Amino acid sequence: MMTSKITKKDITNLAFNQGSLGMEFSWNYERQMHIAFAMMMNHNLKKIYEGDEEGYRDALVRHVEFFNITPQLAPFVGGVVTSMEEMKARGEVDGEAIASIKTALMGPLSGIGDSIFVGCLRVIAVGIGISLAQAGNIMGPILYFLLYNIPCFIVRYFGAHFGYNLGFNYLQKMQENGMMDKLLSAASILGVMVVGCMSKDMVWTTLNVELSRIGDEVTTLQSILDGIMPGLIGLGGTWLYYFLLKKKVNPVILIFGTMIIGVIGAYFGVLAG
Repeated sequence: MMTSKITKKDITNLAFNQGSLGMEFSWNYERQMHIAFAMMMNHNLKKIYEGDEEGYRDALVRHVEFFNITPQLAPFVGGVVTSMEEMKARGEVDGEAIASIKTALMGPLSGIGDSIFVGCLRVIAVGIGISLAQAGNIMGPILYFLLYNIPCFIVRYFGAHFGYNLGFNYLQKMQENGMMDKLLSAASILGVMVVGCMSKDMVWTTLNVELSRIGDEVTTLQSILDGIMPGLIGLGGTWLYYFLLKKKVNPVILIFGTMIIGVIGAYFGVLAG
């Protein structure tokens, strides 16, 4: 039975430390929650890679890659990743496996988490709090705070412990029976699908270029591209920015360049939104 340097206290700390609770404090457009996730993991990484400075440094670099999720579910991913980092320190998995699992978990958990916490729980809590506040009841804001945050902190605590135990108990078995390779393959496929969906939803515009007009029926360049593949412009733009970033183009230049192209395109009617 392999011993673990990580204790239950360490996992609880992961659920409520500065990085976990500040998951959106250092949010940015390039990598979103990456710094906060690395901060959340930092204490456990120091224990796991104690005496292995290079392993600790590599782990920190690994966890400042792109990360975005419903903040309340980040501790669950942190728990799973902590288990995998222990396996990495023992030489049982590689860094790419950890990155693949993180990518695979982000999309599905964000869909579930945003629906529950943002689309449901927060709306209910705000509705109850506002109704009491409008009646002059001081319990309005207090009740909102409790109704929203108590479930969030419960999910953080049990999510972190469940994620760690899930990884600790099952990832080793999957490694032994060969299921780990299949999981990583599936995770990689799902990760590519998530990136594709995010490209379509987060990078988009409309090309207002008419190709032909027959009566009231207008054929535009946008409709042709949508007929080939919906979201093609967003995907192409994502790959263009990826290529430019790989070429070490300053992100600030890309941001201002995008703004200038957008303004000029809208002014001349080429871009409609």
